[in-house]
Amino acid sequence: MTTLEGTPNPEAPNPQLPIVQKLRMRYAKRGRLRFTSHRDFARAFERAIRRSGIPIGHSSGFTPHPKISYANASPTGAASEAEYLEIGMTRECDPDEVRTLLDSALPDGLDIVDVVVARPGALADRLEASTWDILLPGVGLEDAENAVRTFLAEDDVPIQRMMKQGPRTLNCREPVVDLVARSDVSNGVPCAILAMVVLHVTPSVRPDDVLAGLASSGGLELKQTPMATRLAQGPLDKETGTVGDPLAFDRDAS
Repeated sequence: MTTLEGTPNPEAPNPQLPIVQKLRMRYAKRGRLRFTSHRDFARAFERAIRRSGIPIGHSSGFTPHPKISYANASPTGAASEAEYLEIGMTRECDPDEVRTLLDSALPDGLDIVDVVVARPGALADRLEASTWDILLPGVGLEDAENAVRTFLAEDDVPIQRMMKQGPRTLNCREPVVDLVARSDVSNGVPCAILAMVVLHVTPSVRPDDVLAGLASSGGLELKQTPMATRLAQGPLDKETGTVGDPLAFDRDAS
């Protein structure tokens, strides 16, 4: 495995080295790797860091941990083209070289798409909303459109989700900025796809929550397991209802 020239032994982290550069990354979960949990990805990413030998900073204490901050990870089972994290480096490195090294050290399907030097401002503050596509095998376009129309006409669509503290009622309609149905083909058979923009709220409203709301309010019946893909997450343009690139400011400042 190729490493960055002059990188210290990755098996011997030195918490005394200061952080001199922060890098922000967009990564994707594709194909069968959409079933990777956030914890599984974190383990795979730390292994990739060790294999690539990039000079990442570590926390102090008896068991130093690499300086990694994750932001708003997608649910297990959902594919994503727009996951984000930030790492602290003990020396300045070329973002493209770091991307190449980490991407080659990760399994296919967990892919580092973009790396930029972090500029002032918290990355999490820029992740205001997400754009999702949800493939509904076996569901016709007309049925999906009818359910969407009924759902959007409501101000409050309550659903129940099991939380650590027990069941909780959520309004899955309020954070949905946009929701439309279109036709597509799955395994040679016509089906519906839901395209939606959802605000990030606390607790979060996930694709399966919206599907539950469509079932309860609009009678949507799922024939097979739906497949959700996050296409983007970032700042929300309130005029157009579109989601922008959260790394644009960092890239422009460079």
